[in-house]
Amino acid sequence: MKAILFQILKLGLRIIYAPIKLFKTKNRVVYLSRQSNDKSIDMIRLEKAIAEECPDTEQVFRLRMIPDGLGAKIKYCLGIIGDMYYLATSRVALLDTYSITVSCLNHKRSLKVVQMWHALGAIKKFGLQSVGTKEGRDEKISRAMCMHKNYDYILAPSKATAKLYMEAFGYPAENMKICSLPRVDEILTDNESSARFFSENPALGDKKIVLYLPTFRDREAYVAQELKVEFQDMEGYHLIVSTHPLFSKVKRDPDFFYNGTFSTYDLMKVADIIITDYSACAFEASILMKPLYFFVPDYEEYSAERGINVNLKEKMPSATFENAEDLCNAIKSGNYDLDRLYEFKSKYVENTKANNAEILAKFVSLLINN
Repeated sequence: MKAILFQILKLGLRIIYAPIKLFKTKNRVVYLSRQSNDKSIDMIRLEKAIAEECPDTEQVFRLRMIPDGLGAKIKYCLGIIGDMYYLATSRVALLDTYSITVSCLNHKRSLKVVQMWHALGAIKKFGLQSVGTKEGRDEKISRAMCMHKNYDYILAPSKATAKLYMEAFGYPAENMKICSLPRVDEILTDNESSARFFSENPALGDKKIVLYLPTFRDREAYVAQELKVEFQDMEGYHLIVSTHPLFSKVKRDPDFFYNGTFSTYDLMKVADIIITDYSACAFEASILMKPLYFFVPDYEEYSAERGINVNLKEKMPSATFENAEDLCNAIKSGNYDLDRLYEFKSKYVENTKANNAEILAKFVSLLINN
């Protein structure tokens, strides 16, 4: 029934879009996202780089998360008409997630769509890879919503990641553009985050900071608790639990938090050691070449229900743990295989120089001018 409703919705959108496409195309780039109501660091850095590369190009941001409540949802749907207008009048569309208006509509041939996915890779399966799985989308609904259709280019930070994206988005190699995201520039930029952090958290100055960055999943609170128990009395270390944005409403445990406002990238720079699981932040963290560990107590279950792109036990065998006590013992030993980490980083993020926004801006410039 849902699939039929989506088909009707799609038809209605196409009827509305037909006359809107008669509007003249302008020297414009439009950004679309359902990830946040605010510009991501990728968008902020790319906006600046495009302004320098193409100063006469207008940049418009259509960033709206799907809200709660019937009235808010109706307002959101009306906003889709605005998205249609900007798609019809722009030369380039940049998006970092699935977009109904991009994938379900028939666009002018002059519009070029670039998918700059909101992660720097994919340890877990996603998109078309996970359709029909327990945590993935329903197959009929995915077809009805034209999941990930109409992209001209998909950014991938490496050839290895491009192969995964070909499966996840359903495109051949020629649609892949090997290019890291502008966030890599942010990670590599020294913004004195450590100095700011310890000025606001002086009691942590003599401790090694361990940052835990989990992915979003139902068992997260339970998994995090296992780490908290082990680190509670671990002398000389302080564990910071930085939850996934979708867990932002969860009450934070003050014993494993910090004072001040710091981005995830700031915390990565502050940390001495980073722990994650199936999160793509592992690729971001690897750029800093700090000890990176994977805590995956549900590895077999998660692999079966969601699916894994990167076999962590094979790629990072001495840094992957299913038991919290074993993980903490490995951290305390001080032994870490940095050669393995370098191989991991090099395989999944090819360009680790702070010039990714500039490279991408030049690419967008070519699309605008062509």
